[in-house]
Amino acid sequence: MAGPELKPRICFVGLGNLPVLAREYNRYGVGGEELQQTLLAKALARRGFEVSMVVADYGQPDGAVWEGVRTFKAYRLDAGIPVLRFVHPRWTGVWAAVRRASADVYYCSCAGILPALLALYARGQSRRPRIVFRIAHDRDCEPDALLIRFWRDRKLYEYGLARTDVILAQSVRQQVAMQANYGRDSVRATMMVEAPGSVPPFEQRDVEILWVNNIRGFKRPDLALALGALLPQMQLHMIGGTQPGFEEMYDQISTRAAAAPNVTFHGPVPYHDVNDYYARARVFVNTSDSEGFPNSYLQAWVRGTPVVAFFDPDGVIAREGLGYVASSLEEMSGIIARLTSQIGEWCAVSQRCRQYMAREYAEERILRPYLAAIQGKTLSGR
Repeated sequence: MAGPELKPRICFVGLGNLPVLAREYNRYGVGGEELQQTLLAKALARRGFEVSMVVADYGQPDGAVWEGVRTFKAYRLDAGIPVLRFVHPRWTGVWAAVRRASADVYYCSCAGILPALLALYARGQSRRPRIVFRIAHDRDCEPDALLIRFWRDRKLYEYGLARTDVILAQSVRQQVAMQANYGRDSVRATMMVEAPGSVPPFEQRDVEILWVNNIRGFKRPDLALALGALLPQMQLHMIGGTQPGFEEMYDQISTRAAAAPNVTFHGPVPYHDVNDYYARARVFVNTSDSEGFPNSYLQAWVRGTPVVAFFDPDGVIAREGLGYVASSLEEMSGIIARLTSQIGEWCAVSQRCRQYMAREYAEERILRPYLAAIQGKTLSGR
């Protein structure tokens, strides 16, 4: 008689994951993929999987465990000599941590060198582990628009992408682009989200307009400030940390925000605290030129907060009535003014947001394609 099926050991390789996983390190900035990897890792650990992570060295003990997830340190983010540090400690540090994790499946996301490092590591193992890659941004599928600085790293990304066992996509648009540009099929896997304990009604929400994004070019924080100027009677709250290469932009945005009487610039807010702002917001706005599928949309919708944005992944905002899609700042400002003054309309949109999230983002439903990818089961494009 066959015994129970053994669950594969899975390791998430995300150097910035620790500030999401461990509250005591949440002063360090995070992005959407760090959140997604951590939520997925914790969900798998709750289901009895042996889960580990390769993370940066923030001073934590190697092998430390949080919520059932064991962490292995790769390297300090500031360690090494420029140019030479590409090999040591970055390449060597990732490989050493991956080896200590000793997993059956390695999972990474975002265009960069990690798919190549994992593919090269796997090639040298007697029992080759599976590599799962998740598309994090539409530009991950566009060779001419990759968010990768160096030609060397672009070529490594292409090498790793071609040797990945499973590619997971956030949207149909990404699936089409990945096939057209890289000749790789992918499986749609939507995103994890933590449900709130309670959802405040309209009258208890004291943040009229909320904008949350890391400060970088394509996120267009300048347009958020311009939106605030079009709505001087309303208060705009901006949350976002600096990113490498965009320090000057961060300083400029924070200075301009400080001079605007109706703008509050909070700077970076840890993930463990930022959800309170989504619950307090009447409207969440997104001014980005491009995205993948923003975590912020899910964090807003699950709290009944309508989204007003330029970017609508696979048309879900318009199709499901989860807010409104604008084509200009003037149109966006008009929508916000109307939505926040007509409470009946706001309540109807808010209810649709919550119903949509309850229907489409129940954890068991979201986990299915991830579990299939991890366990090596047959997948459909869905």
